Amino acid sequence: LPGLIVGVILRYGTPSTSGHDKPFSCSQESRPFTTLLVNVSGKFFEYTLKGEISPGKIHNVEQNDMLRKVTFDPEVFFNILLPPIIFHAGYSLKKRHFFRNLGSILAYAFLGTAVSCFIIGNLMYGVVKLMKLVGQLSGKFYYTDCLLFGAIISATDPVTVLAIFNELHADVDLYALLFGESVLNDAVAIVLSSSIVAYQPTGENSHAFDAAAFFKSVGVFLGIFSGSFMMGAVTGVVTALISFLMFNPFRPDFTKLHCFPLLETALFFLMSWSTFLLAEACGFTGVVAVLFCGITQAHYTYNNLSVESRSRTKQARLFEVLHFLAENFIFSYMGLALFTFQKHIFSPVFIIGAFIAIFLGRAAHIYPLSFLLNLGRRHKISWNFQHMMMFSGLRGAMAFALAIRDTATYSHQMMFSTTLLIVFFTVWIVGGGTTPMLSWLNIRLVCSCMLQKCHFSSGSSANQAQNRTKQESAWLFRLWYSFDHNYLKPILTHSGPPLTTTLPSWCGLIARCLTSPQVY
Repeated sequence: LPGLIVGVILRYGTPSTSGHDKPFSCSQESRPFTTLLVNVSGKFFEYTLKGEISPGKIHNVEQNDMLRKVTFDPEVFFNILLPPIIFHAGYSLKKRHFFRNLGSILAYAFLGTAVSCFIIGNLMYGVVKLMKLVGQLSGKFYYTDCLLFGAIISATDPVTVLAIFNELHADVDLYALLFGESVLNDAVAIVLSSSIVAYQPTGENSHAFDAAAFFKSVGVFLGIFSGSFMMGAVTGVVTALISFLMFNPFRPDFTKLHCFPLLETALFFLMSWSTFLLAEACGFTGVVAVLFCGITQAHYTYNNLSVESRSRTKQARLFEVLHFLAENFIFSYMGLALFTFQKHIFSPVFIIGAFIAIFLGRAAHIYPLSFLLNLGRRHKISWNFQHMMMFSGLRGAMAFALAIRDTATYSHQMMFSTTLLIVFFTVWIVGGGTTPMLSWLNIRLVCSCMLQKCHFSSGSSANQAQNRTKQESAWLFRLWYSFDHNYLKPILTHSGPPLTTTLPSWCGLIARCLTSPQVY
């Protein structure tokens, strides 16, 4: 039925578009057309653009066609493969250690990523000028292209390091700092790259600095990120309300959907994915929206699911499996793209300059920010932690996906080829050196007996841990905690104190209507 309705809307509800039927000379055109309508003896044939063929490969059309077939559409990465990766990051977030370091994570993710982007962009602009001076630049490479490369390559993805941390049970605060930074850093890098692309100065020189265009790009960044954040949080709350009303095992007279856990899990999964598509349709960033949707659903919606659905989504690790498959496919495709991508441009000067710029950008990102954060932190970020965070700045799936999204120009092709090499180097060399680096820096590891002791802790110990988390968390979280615990949790879930005890007495009727019997 939904398919029939959507089909009717698309067939009869959308206006038809008519192209311009005019003859033209190919020699006078400076750009290719994506679609051509050719009139052959009164019969019309539509041709679509497959890609450009270099003069040296004009006779290898069959091989080019085969390579095009194995070349993946970059939009598939963003619309199909990235949502489960990002959603799993938000849904599996360990809230206690994340919120205990919330201020530091936000500083590293937002301010640190912006600093890294501009340092790498400006250093690479100097490298481009040097390449032009020595005659190794055969195409146009603007300052905005360098900034875009800085935004792309600032997206860290320490998946290898975090997997080793998880296996060796490394220090939880270090894990939280790296994991939180990488999750939010991906979202910031995507919005930052979109803002740089939206930078359009007025006047003849479209790549010169323009204060008005700069502030417009800053406004685009803030607008897209805040809008995506709000959309993700709101849709997460809406799914919590829907699950509260429809997936309510304590009111069988209202609904019996809890009797069909498979359908319940499927609806939960589709609601999560629809957040990504809705944000993209509204002009926001779906990755940011689905991230905060996952965090909101883990906090609220999860408590309203049936026991079997909870087991499917977390204990059975449904989203972890999807995340694992999607990320491994992306890494496999990276190896394929190294040999099948037909427009690679490898410049030794640009590649060496990029490695140096990334190192300096990461250093300027970690050490000065850590110094400033330690001025206000109760638990200081030690030098060993800072060195490990500096070492763990791997580049991965997100940088690759951002680079392959646009490879139409000379500069973007060089950026993509360089990004591929950087990803391979950091994953193989840096990722493989994680365990020796942990030992060399004397990073504390938690033994299995301590984990078992924590796992079998009593209810009173869990409550003490929750209270300790509240006390140790960032001040922003402490302000939010009481409001959430006293009002939002009872309204959106079957947990928390009854509203009859937290709301004023004159709100007694509303409090009784909004409080679930299970809360009592």
